[in-house]
Amino acid sequence: MGYYGFPKYESVAEKKEKAIRAYEKLKKKNPDIEPIIIEGRTIAKNWWGKSWNSNLESYADYSNRIARGKSYVRNNSVLDLKITKGIVKAKVQGSGSKPYEVNITIDALSSQKWARVVELCNHRIDSLEQLFEGKFPKALEVLFIDKQYGMFPSPNEIHFNCSCPDWAYMCKHVAAVLYGIGAKLDQDPMLFFELRNLDGQALIQKSMESRLENMLKNAGKKSDREIAEADLSELFGLE
Repeated sequence: MGYYGFPKYESVAEKKEKAIRAYEKLKKKNPDIEPIIIEGRTIAKNWWGKSWNSNLESYADYSNRIARGKSYVRNNSVLDLKITKGIVKAKVQGSGSKPYEVNITIDALSSQKWARVVELCNHRIDSLEQLFEGKFPKALEVLFIDKQYGMFPSPNEIHFNCSCPDWAYMCKHVAAVLYGIGAKLDQDPMLFFELRNLDGQALIQKSMESRLENMLKNAGKKSDREIAEADLSELFGLE
């Protein structure tokens, strides 16, 4: 402990060394931990991670807090970060002896926005296939940059808490995890659909059904039955 009850000053090298020791200790208890390792100062290098982080930084609600997490994530202090359906659980090494627990939940996309996503995708099946191969087709960029689709969550759709004693609305450990999500998306873009509690295969299914229905209507025919997934896959050449 430093003077007047404030934590003792630690250099960047000391913080990184502390994070390494904490990681090694944690890994002995839980071999499946997933740390965020940043090489250099660039947190994200690809479209997914960069866009996620830029979107966070664009929110006025976060403007005075989000930057606090940059040094933490760059120092590799996010020792574990796992993404499941709409839930992020993480451990972040702070000034204390034990890592802090960070929990973030993200609301699922509303049915109205989901319908708009499906409508847009039903005209871009080829691009949708590329998306699920880990590529980013330019034709689908509108899904993420246009607010009407809302694929990136807004501040009121993001809920978080941390076990640290910081009273701030967004502590630096939460901010570090939010940046860590961007780094995670760089590694596996499809985690984004987990993050928003979306079923990617269902998106393809719905889009193909909608497209085929339109084709039948344009041909002056009606379809009163639901097309089986296997039939749709065979029709469009998907596995």
